[in-house]
This record gives sequence, C-alpha cells and structure tokens, in this order.
Amino acid sequence: MSGNPFSLWVYLSQSPLLWLTVTLLVYACADAVSLATHRNPFANPVLHSMWIIGVFLMLTGASYTTYFGGAQFVHFLLGPATVALAVPLYENRKVVISAILPMLAALAVGSATAVISIVWLAQAAGLPRDVVLSLAPKSVTAGVAMGISESLHADPSLTAVAVVLTGVMGAIVVTPLMNRAGIADFRARGFAVGIAAHGIGTARAFQVDAVAGAFAGIAMSLNALVTSLLVPLAATLLVR
Repeated sequence: MSGNPFSLWVYLSQSPLLWLTVTLLVYACADAVSLATHRNPFANPVLHSMWIIGVFLMLTGASYTTYFGGAQFVHFLLGPATVALAVPLYENRKVVISAILPMLAALAVGSATAVISIVWLAQAAGLPRDVVLSLAPKSVTAGVAMGISESLHADPSLTAVAVVLTGVMGAIVVTPLMNRAGIADFRARGFAVGIAAHGIGTARAFQVDAVAGAFAGIAMSLNALVTSLLVPLAATLLVR
C-alpha cells in the first residue's frame, strides 16, 4: 500500500480523522485570512471554508457521507457553543433587561417579516409548494429549521442549504448595511443580525462587539421559538 500513492489515499480518505483535520485546517486558514483583513465582511471564514472544502471533495471524489464521518465531531460542538451564548447574555443582563420591550417588538416584526417575505417571493417566482415550505424557516438555526421542515413534510436538506446561505449573506452585509443606515447602537445591530442570520450572523456580531454578540444570541434563540410557531401558521394561510 505504501508503494502506491492512490491506494494510500483511498485508505486515508476513509478515516474520520482525515476529514476532521481538513475541516479544522481549512477553517483555521480562512479565519487567519479574515483576521489579516481586519475582519472584512467579505473574508467571512465560514463562506470561504464552505467552497474550499466543497472543491476539495469534488477533486478527491469523496462523498459527503464520508466527509461527515469526521466533520460530525465539529458538528457536535454546535450544541455546546449555542448554550455557551448564555455567558455573554448573563454578563450583559442589565443592558438586556433595560431594552426588553423594544426587543420583543423587534422580534415580532422581524420573525414575521423573515417568514412572510420569503414565502411571498418564492410564490411569486412560481416555485413548487414543497420548495416554498423548505425555504420558510431559513432564518433560524439549522437544527430547528430542519425540524420545522420535516414537520411540514418539506425537504430538510434544501432547508439546510437555505439556512447556511442566509447566515453567510447576513454576516457579509450586516456591518456595511448598518453603517450605511447610520445605526450605531450595538444592541440594535446585534439583535437584527441574530433574527435575520442566526448562528453565523451571531458569530459575526461577536467579532464586532461583545454587546452586539449578546443581543444577537438572544435574538437567535427567541427567533427559533417564534418561527417554530409561525411557520406552520404561514404554511396554512399563505402557501397555496
């Protein structure tokens, strides 16, 4: 086997450790580039890690199932990382409590807008009903969104793609958009990106400011709860 590079690759490609290493190395390199560019929105490490790993899988002919055998260890950490958002939330609890009423109003408007707008746009584009239902929960974190999609008998894999694209796009546009709009309050900036772009947007908010990250984490959590109730209702009333 050692005398045949191809045989060696076939052997290594079946090892979960290889794909875990590839995932960590690619993200570390992408994050280093992001840091070198002073966290430029277009140097988002999640965005560039996605396409680099995708190209690598295509070139090597490895299946997603094989890749996920190693990447699942990183995926497992998504839950603890989400729970860890409680730490900055606790540290900023006084600021959060002082803005509770505006937060609830923004949550209601933001959650409804995220669901209704994508349903109407998808229907206007003539997309099939199952695709519309798959796109409806795009603005909540992947685990919740896929669960909502399954409950509606839609396509969870399509939902996952929509969730990731929404998060990446939100993380890219939030800073220049807020700057252009003249919104300087990091509470508002963080809460907006948390509602619109879930975990990926929240990670971006923490890169910008700790208060923005805390409010983004709150928005992400509350939006998941509200959307899980809102999407089935929208499916009944809006989706033809």
